[in-house]
Formats: sequence, C-alpha cells, structure tokens
Amino acid sequence: MNDNAQSSLLITKIALIVALGGFLMGFDASVISGVIKFIELEFALTKIQIGWAVSSLSLVATFAMLVSGPLSDKFGRKPVLKVAALLFLISAIASAFASSYTMLVAARMLGGLGVGAALIIAPMYIAEMSPAKIRGRMVSMNQLNIVIGISVAFFSNYLILQWSQENPSWVSSLGIDQHNWRWMLGVEAIPALFYLVFLYFVPESPRWLVMQGRQTEAKTILQTLQPNNDVDADVAEIENSIQDVSGAKANKLSELFNSKMKLVMIVGISIAVLQQITGINAVFFYAPMIFEQSGIGTDAAFMQAVAVGLVNLVFTFVAIYLIDKLGRRQLLVYGVTGIAIAMLSLSHGFYSARYQITQQDLVHLSDEVKTPKLIAAVDKEFDGELAFKAGLRERLGNDLYQANESSILKAGIKMNQTQVLVSILAFVACFAFSLGPVMWVLFSELFPNYIRGLAISFVGLVNSGVSFGIQFIFPWELATIGSAATFFIFGVFAAVGLLIILKYLPETKGKSLEELEHILVK
Repeated sequence: MNDNAQSSLLITKIALIVALGGFLMGFDASVISGVIKFIELEFALTKIQIGWAVSSLSLVATFAMLVSGPLSDKFGRKPVLKVAALLFLISAIASAFASSYTMLVAARMLGGLGVGAALIIAPMYIAEMSPAKIRGRMVSMNQLNIVIGISVAFFSNYLILQWSQENPSWVSSLGIDQHNWRWMLGVEAIPALFYLVFLYFVPESPRWLVMQGRQTEAKTILQTLQPNNDVDADVAEIENSIQDVSGAKANKLSELFNSKMKLVMIVGISIAVLQQITGINAVFFYAPMIFEQSGIGTDAAFMQAVAVGLVNLVFTFVAIYLIDKLGRRQLLVYGVTGIAIAMLSLSHGFYSARYQITQQDLVHLSDEVKTPKLIAAVDKEFDGELAFKAGLRERLGNDLYQANESSILKAGIKMNQTQVLVSILAFVACFAFSLGPVMWVLFSELFPNYIRGLAISFVGLVNSGVSFGIQFIFPWELATIGSAATFFIFGVFAAVGLLIILKYLPETKGKSLEELEHILVK
C-alpha cells in the first residue's frame, strides 16, 4: 500500500471514530419516537408535555452548541468530545431509570449537552484533519453516522416492541415486557461507552495546535496524516490565515457580523434554518405518530419508521459518493426541490382523506370502544381530520380515546396510504443526499480559521433553536391545525429556501480551507 493510500485509510479511521458522536446524536434524538406512545399513557401527558419531552434535548443542545465551539478553541477538540461521550453515557442510564416525567426530561436534557457538543465539534475536527480532495466525504462521515444512529434507533425500538409482545421467558426475566420504553432508551449506554474509550486513540487537530503555538506537534501529526505534503508549508499557510486578520478578536461575537463576513453568514444562517424548518426532525422524532395518523396501526407504524431509517442511510451513501463530484451547491438544489415536492404531496395525501367509521370497521375495534355513542356515529362522515378526532374524543371520553387512538384511526381513516409512505420516503431521501450532510460540510468550510469554532457554534445554535421549535410545536400542530396544513407549511418553507440557495450559495468543493477563506471573506 502506497503512502497516499495509507494516509487516506488513517484519516478515514480517525473520521469514523470521531463521527461516532454523530451516531449517538442520531440514536439519542430518534429513539424517543418509539417511547412517546408509552410515556404519554404512563405519565398522563398532554400534547405540549410530549413536545417538551422530545424537544428539551434540542433546547439544551442549542446552549451546548453556543459554548462548545469556544471551549474547543480554548481546551482542544478532543477534550470536549470526551465530555460529550460521558454525557451520552450518563443520560442513557438516567433515562432508562427515570421514575417521573420530570426526571426523564432532566436526563434527556443532559444528553442534549452531548448532542450539541458532538454536532459542532465532530465535523469541525474532521474537516481540520482532512485534505481538500476528500474533505467532503470525510465530513459526511459524521452525517452518515447520524443516520446510522437514527436507523438503529428505529430498528431497536421495533425489535424491543416485538419482544415485549411475544413475551418469551427471557424477555420477562429482563423486564422488557413491562418496561419496554426504558430498554429503548437504555441501550444507548453501550455505544456511548465505546465512544468514550475510542476517543483516547485519536490525535488532536493540527490546526488547533497551530492556533496554540504548538507547531512542532502539529507538524508531527500532519506528517503522519499527509506524508507526501510539505508540512512546513502547510503550517505556514495555517499561521498566515490566522495572522492575516488584522486585529480581529476570535472570541468576539461581533466579528461574525463584520461586513467582510456578510456572504458566509447569509449562507450559514440560511442553511441552518432551512435544514430544520422543512420538518426533518418532526419526521424522525415522530415517525410512528405520523404513520399512525394515516391509519396503519402501531406495529406497521413502527415498521415503516424502520423503512424511513433505511432510506435515510442509503441516500446518505449517495451523498458521500457525489459530494466531491457534483459539489455542495448542486446537491442542495436537487435535494431541496425534491423536499418541497414531497412535502406538498404529503399534505395533499392528508387533505384528500375521508374520515368515517362504517359498520364493517366496527369489527376492528375492541368491545370497550363500541359504546352506544360511538355506534350512533357509525357511517357518519366527518368533515376532516380534526373534526373526526374531536367527535370521537367527545363520544368516548379523553382517556378511552387516547388508549385506543391507533385502532380508531386505523378503522376510520380512508386515504391513500401509499402516497403518504412514498412522500415521506421521498422527503427523507432528498434530505439525506442534500441538506443532511451538505450543511455540516459547508459549516466546516465557510468560516475562516481564526473564528471557525465560534462561527460554527453560532450557526449551530440557530439550527438547533429552529429544531427545538419544530419538535416542540409539532404534536400541538397536528392536534390544532391538522396534518395537511402542517406539511403544507413545511413544503412552502422548502420552496423559499430553494430560492435563497440559487441566489447566494457559492461552490466550495476542491479548495483548501485557507483558499476558501481568501475567496469568501472579503
């Protein structure tokens, strides 16, 4: 194996280890999708409380993003990632043993600190370690691990649900049948422990070492990573990019809004908002709930959530293959166009549905649901989703309706379920080869060396803040304005985002971080 091949293999190994933080982020964020149904009943939660249980992680991640960049500039990339790994581990264990809603939310918020740190530092570290020609693919490793984490969470939730229903003796002995949602949350402790251990075997970022005046250490690492390069010239270029900023203060937020940063901040903030406001985390974090709204039942909803994870994974590989070939801009144009079309199609699927329980549908309902008031409403067609849910809740009472909502929706909704499934899968596919990986690649490339940590923290803060808002209000939106209107809004936001990309986004592929700084920062 020649030096270039060995170097690429080493960088890939390092990127995969660091990107395990992305796996934990994806798992931690998406595992809650399978838990919602059970904690809603166990803790008697309102829709707002459900939204808070899901979104509290992102709220705290928003704070972690704000501080983790500057902390990594001060203490190094590795120490911050180690703390994140420890937080993931503690959060998983505390969530599994939560004895109340408050304790569960507190444990989720602790994990949010790890999520915020990993989301910011992992792609930044990988970009600083990678040569320009493979940087897009290497940084995309983090997104790949995020989607693997999402897929594993969906699959483990489905597996635990099936085990709890089949109830073999070993399942009872482990308490999976009685505490299935606790097991869903607790299994994250295993990969978190591996991540904490593996981080001890990766080097520190050479660009960070140069920023600290530790050129000798930086040269040693660069020589190992890129043996055919002139490491003295590489270190000199990094030093120049830092020193070229006459009098700039890397730790001042005001530097981000200097006139020379106008283009990169417009692009960074726009992409940060767009990635979340099109509804991706609503789909990931509430996938079984969304599928249940189409009337397919609980088991099928969990199974289709697994399909969402698999599509996400496959098309992330597509992005990794194409991102250094087609470039960042072209992937975003294709992907965001597809996102807008898919969301509008999903909206149409729910808008055109009919809501009616017929005599034949009664056989699919349990005896406790077949009350005289419900039977009196047989063959009555309701005027849309909200009227149907309100009418059934009024006839059955809130508790009885809530406990049987899945079977009631399955019996009463007449819609094109294939259109809903295809629209969601198309949306996830388009996101997975565009906004998902490309955003973090762009974040790692757009901002100059001297302020990269703070800048990525800021746009990450914006991204996480929007994510929190979407997750928090999504259950309320479904209950208040309905599925059709909710997904229509997501589609409109995607269309607006596409116009912004076409107007402002430059291409960044194939250029070193220092070259991009000269081009983008005027």
